[in-house]
Amino acid sequence: MDIVIAGAGKVGEVLCCDLSKENHDIILIELNETRLDQLTNLYDIGGVLGNGGIYDIQTEAGVNDCDVFIAVTPNDETNIIAAITAKKLGAKNTIARVRNPDYYKQMNFLSESLGITMMINPELEAAHDIVRMLMFPAALNVEYFEQGRVNMVEVVLQNNASMAGMKLKDHKGRYGNVLICIVVRGDKVLIPDGETRLEAGDHVMVTGSNTDVTTFCRHNQHRLSKISSALIIGGGKLTHYLLSLLVKTHIRIKVIEVDAAIADKLAADFPQAEIIFGDGTKQMFLNEERFADYDSVISLLGIDEENILISIYVSRMGVEKTITKVNRTDLLKVLDNVGLQSIVTPQQLIADQIIRFVRSIENTLGSNINAFYRLADGRVEALQFHVKPTSRTVFTPLTELSTKPGLLISCIIRENSLIYPSGSDMILPGDNVIIVTTNKNFQDIDDILK
Repeated sequence: MDIVIAGAGKVGEVLCCDLSKENHDIILIELNETRLDQLTNLYDIGGVLGNGGIYDIQTEAGVNDCDVFIAVTPNDETNIIAAITAKKLGAKNTIARVRNPDYYKQMNFLSESLGITMMINPELEAAHDIVRMLMFPAALNVEYFEQGRVNMVEVVLQNNASMAGMKLKDHKGRYGNVLICIVVRGDKVLIPDGETRLEAGDHVMVTGSNTDVTTFCRHNQHRLSKISSALIIGGGKLTHYLLSLLVKTHIRIKVIEVDAAIADKLAADFPQAEIIFGDGTKQMFLNEERFADYDSVISLLGIDEENILISIYVSRMGVEKTITKVNRTDLLKVLDNVGLQSIVTPQQLIADQIIRFVRSIENTLGSNINAFYRLADGRVEALQFHVKPTSRTVFTPLTELSTKPGLLISCIIRENSLIYPSGSDMILPGDNVIIVTTNKNFQDIDDILK
């Protein structure tokens, strides 16, 4: 597909990297010539120097013939204008990043009246991700399907975990109706079968209903079973969205923000939360604010290194749950096994959302992709497909389907029923099917077949 991206910031770079890997033709529009040269050379993409909101620049970039136009410049107004211009020029689909909470309240109006296909907000997506992490305190990572009816959580099996040393075929029913989808053991990624034996230290991705997943976590990861308090370091846009979600819960919340004006604004907008003016990177100040009394500490500063150091410190001082915002994921490879728990990366969440959208519009005949996540450092994909009557997978028992290796059908959602399938189950038209696979670039449910 022909894709034009306006803006070469953090989100723009992730999109250039990920979409070029999916073999799309990418043109990047960027005002900064040095930055443009850097990314075009790094990812083997085309580039146009200029303002992505300007008609002439878009024309030069070929927006009139592109399949998808994505505006992710630092300025919301530029992104909205750029998406409108691209639509008028003839772009088939337009996507705009809008981060300002005031603008985002008008998302549906802007989208419908101005013809913008999709509006994305990395901070809002990250806020929802953090709330899901707080729902499952024992989990390092949580992905959700079907509006949260099905969750896939990542748990590390402790030495005394009851499943350690057990074959998967022997655990069925012991911890509720759950399914182990992925096992990460050191550098190996396994799509398990019944003979797979789990070991202490394994990272496992397990799916099931909220109740069953919670039961599994309680038996195999003996951390907190419920979060009742959260200390948030940093008061930026992500914190604003997160507070708007958390104040609806019964979690006790404190925010530490170093900018007095931002702290005052948060205090006015969220009187239910305790807002403290101060520097959350200072160890003495954190001690004064009694951080160890909180079940969770969430580090959301603008500098990755500060977030990482805060999380390491509070974790070593006894805080049960830490959540760390990290944009430069290459840092995590260097800092492996230093005590970090849950990681949130806003631009990666948005990249996954856009890739799901791009794959869906590529495939117009078969099934739609309703959810898409990359797991285990991108080595595994989890996808939810809506199955149409034309699919070759329907009306055949799963044992008789000739599927590709490295693949597991983890759940079939049929109206109000959740089916964790056995070999005798069948996929029917209208089902939503969740699969996990080490294969890449699935666009249709039929791609699971050999």
